[in-house]
Amino acid sequence: MADKIIRVLLVDDHQVVRRGLRTFLEIQEDIEVVGEASDGAEGVARTEELRPDVVLMDIKMPGTDGIEALRRLRRLDNPAKILIVTSFTEQRTVVPALRAGASGYVYKDVDPDALAGAIRSVHAGHVLLQPEVAGALLAQDDAGSGTGRGSTLTEREREVLGLIADGRSNREIARALVLSEKTVKTHVSNILMKLDLADRTQAALWAVRNGAAG
Repeated sequence: MADKIIRVLLVDDHQVVRRGLRTFLEIQEDIEVVGEASDGAEGVARTEELRPDVVLMDIKMPGTDGIEALRRLRRLDNPAKILIVTSFTEQRTVVPALRAGASGYVYKDVDPDALAGAIRSVHAGHVLLQPEVAGALLAQDDAGSGTGRGSTLTEREREVLGLIADGRSNREIARALVLSEKTVKTHVSNILMKLDLADRTQAALWAVRNGAAG
């Protein structure tokens, strides 16, 4: 039995999709499906109620869609990691979801083992971006936004930022730099504040764009 069970909420307006995801995920020793929701508004409410570790969120749903649900969860400062599960491959659909706070995305025809791996990855603090989508995010950024703010970072904060860009979780950063996780969290918060960024995804992209990646 795994030491840490990852609690997952399924948010999709198609019952057959939710059933298929639940059937597969329930055979994973380290993943537990704690609930389901059929639209974004219900997904937000269930996330607040159940406090899952990871939410599998569809984008296109009637009523409140996945992107608006992401924005509401960000305003609520909910700590759940959001993994988009979508059938849409267009950047114009995926990029807004990432900007709204998703930790990454997979397609609905993803290999089941790859889906489980993606859940474990975002739960560990990694950001899942396909190269073409990362490029689209960078291209949409204002060329000068935040560029001069890098000079305000301390040497240690630059080290932490480089490891964020490498996809490291706080725990992995703590091990690499021989720090406590609490100290790493403080550094991450300071980085986001100084660079005027919303989350780790934006921090990773800022590091790549400004040459701060490892």
